[in-house]
Amino acid sequence: MKSKKNLTRFTYETTAFQGWRLSLSRAGTTFTKYFSDKKYGGERKALKAADTTLKDLREMLDSSRKVNGKLSKTTITKAQKMLKAA
Repeated sequence: MKSKKNLTRFTYETTAFQGWRLSLSRAGTTFTKYFSDKKYGGERKALKAADTTLKDLREMLDSSRKVNGKLSKTTITKAQKMLKAA
C-alpha cells in the first residue's frame, strides 16, 4: 500500500515496527502517532484506524480557536488525548 498525505507506511525489514505513522502539523505544533499492524490486526485495519483518527484530528484542529496564531493549550491537550485514545 502507498503512503497518503499525513500517513506514512513503515515496512522496513531491519526494524521491529511495521505499520503507519500519522503526522499532522497545525499552527506550529506537530502531532504524531504510530499505528502498528500487530496492535490493530493487520495493515488494512491499522490504515483504517489511522485514517479515521486523522480525519477526526483535522476536523478538531481546523475548527479550534487560535491564540496569537498558535493553537491554545486546551486544544493541544485535547488533540494529544485523542491520539492517545486511538
